[in-house]
Amino acid sequence: MKFKFFFIVILFFCNTSFCQKSYDLKKIDSLKQLFSQFNKVDSTSVANTHYKIAEFYRKSTPFTDSAFFHYHKAEKLFKLLNAKYELALTLYGISVIQKNEKDFIGSEVTSIESLSLFDQLQETQPVIVGKSFVYNNLGIVFKELEQYEESIEYFEKSIELKKKLKGDNQYLIGTSISNLGNTYKKSLQFSTAIKCYMQILNNKKIIREHPDYYAVVLNNYAHTLYLSQKHDQLPGLFFKALKISDSISYRGYNSIIINQNLAEYYNDKGDKALAKHYAYTAKDIAEKYHNDDLLKSLLLLSKIEEGEIAANHLKSYVSLNDSLQKNERNIRNKFARIRFETNQIEEENIQIAKERTWLLVISGILVIASFLLYIVINQRNKNKELKFIQEQQETNEEIYNLMLSQNEKIEEARTLEKKRISEELHDGVLGRLFGARLSLDSLNMSNSMEAVKTREQYIGELKTIEEDIRKVSHELNTDFVSGSGFIDIIKTLVETQTKVYNLSCKLKQDDIINWDEVSNKKKIHIYRIIQESLHNIYKHANATQVNVSFELKNNVIWLTLIDDGTGFDVNKTKSGIGLKNMNSRIKEINGVIDITSQKNTGTTVTIKVPIS
Repeated sequence: MKFKFFFIVILFFCNTSFCQKSYDLKKIDSLKQLFSQFNKVDSTSVANTHYKIAEFYRKSTPFTDSAFFHYHKAEKLFKLLNAKYELALTLYGISVIQKNEKDFIGSEVTSIESLSLFDQLQETQPVIVGKSFVYNNLGIVFKELEQYEESIEYFEKSIELKKKLKGDNQYLIGTSISNLGNTYKKSLQFSTAIKCYMQILNNKKIIREHPDYYAVVLNNYAHTLYLSQKHDQLPGLFFKALKISDSISYRGYNSIIINQNLAEYYNDKGDKALAKHYAYTAKDIAEKYHNDDLLKSLLLLSKIEEGEIAANHLKSYVSLNDSLQKNERNIRNKFARIRFETNQIEEENIQIAKERTWLLVISGILVIASFLLYIVINQRNKNKELKFIQEQQETNEEIYNLMLSQNEKIEEARTLEKKRISEELHDGVLGRLFGARLSLDSLNMSNSMEAVKTREQYIGELKTIEEDIRKVSHELNTDFVSGSGFIDIIKTLVETQTKVYNLSCKLKQDDIINWDEVSNKKKIHIYRIIQESLHNIYKHANATQVNVSFELKNNVIWLTLIDDGTGFDVNKTKSGIGLKNMNSRIKEINGVIDITSQKNTGTTVTIKVPIS
């Protein structure tokens, strides 16, 4: 996570030109979004991100207050982490902003604090670089405070440290030498300043790789020659510096001072036209930045111009000077507010952290309570389900007992029928057969026509007795109550339910179904399914006619219930508890259910149950 985060940040900064004075708000917004995405990583990552954002604001945008804000956030975090090197770099960034906003005393204090941290660290390459930058910043601060000896001392320390660095550091060394030359020039030590500038101007590598920097040094060198009354190479050196500055993409800002120096040079030579040309050129460019360079251009024009025009430029100078001073004070006050508000925010964050802790505790309690409540409710539902199963079992036992009772009645009827047939055979058929046999015996001795005729009558009687015996035999072979017990129970159920529900019902059954081969479990579930179906028809269908039928197809019992009710959309209707119970029962007996329905036509429920 850390690696990915810093890789993205590094890529972002590598694609940004920090030396440009222009700025890209889209890049700032994208970096803010990047920071918000990783806001929850560890404190080191957050602190480094604040530092990177502050560096971006400081080097490539005019938003110094935003840079100060993020530096200050990074400072707080690095202090908590005891990250001395990172804290020292952050303080250096703050000191540079203070110096740029002319808070020289504040910049000095912050720079000394940064140096004290660097002094506590082992003198590695990064530490040497950091210290050299701080010394360079202190040199600029003391130059602006006109404490030139201290300024020279700090620049020399910066140069000494940069010379210790490994590799090619000519450019880094050159920046401090150039700043040292500026201090000598401002303290009127022109010859020493010229020597400093010449060290840089004689370095062809700097000319080739840093033309913008070369143009600045060349202008300072030319201006020092002008101040020391050495005009032999002037204004050629100024033009050379201006040409280089104008040839690069960000020429505008650096060319302001060159144009001012040319205006000052030509004014001194008495060429007012050229002096005005370069002075106004400098003013036009400086107006884009509204800073000290514009202030200097206005003052220069008040000296070059005459009369009312010069007075107007002087008034503009005074007005802008007051505005800049006021703005500087506001910025310094804003820095103070940022420090105060940041501390206030930190206190609020501590309070928020406490509130979050309590919120987490309360949330945890609520979660546990909800979990316990869920367990209680779930247990109640399970108890209800068990109770329902128990009630179903009791109902099934009741049906089973009813079937047993019905079977006892069937057996009793079967016994009575056997007794009736036995009596019929004994008292009727056997008596008639015995009488016919005696009569035939008495006729065997006679051959008269009357005897023959009587014999034929008795033979006819024997045929009648034969038919009666065959009939009784057939009745004995046909178990008239075989399988009729379960159907009688179903018939009773249907008649009872339809009478209560005010329905007209037809029951049709296939005689080839041998219900004795069907298990009691399946019979019980079939009974309950019919009972539930009739209840659903009464409750939802608003039907007047119901047809119930049993068929046997390929050793599978087809139970069909058809009503002429209102019907419903099978795909949209949710399954109620009745239909769920039916499905559960059908599943237990390995059956299949199929429901078809049409609105205002009726519903057909087909249940298929294998016999075995």
